[in-house]
Amino acid sequence: MLKNFFQLYKIGKDLGLSKKEINKIFLFDNRKDPLLLKILLLIFIFSFLGIFVLIILNTFSEYIYPTGALYSTVKIEDFNGKK
Repeated sequence: MLKNFFQLYKIGKDLGLSKKEINKIFLFDNRKDPLLLKILLLIFIFSFLGIFVLIILNTFSEYIYPTGALYSTVKIEDFNGKK
């Protein structure tokens, strides 16, 4: 992949393009809607960051009952003496 990138860069130099023009071609600045592409890229990045944060928060969330405990420690016998 990098080999192809450098070959395309060299071809651009041989054609007489400046460094700025070559970078514009690689960054897709010659599209009709570059703003739309940038917005979609930002949405994509923030969605991955959001998923990453949710995964981290889920792993560190506190559980109500400790591991190995039953769901409730209150038994029916505990209420018999309170009548």
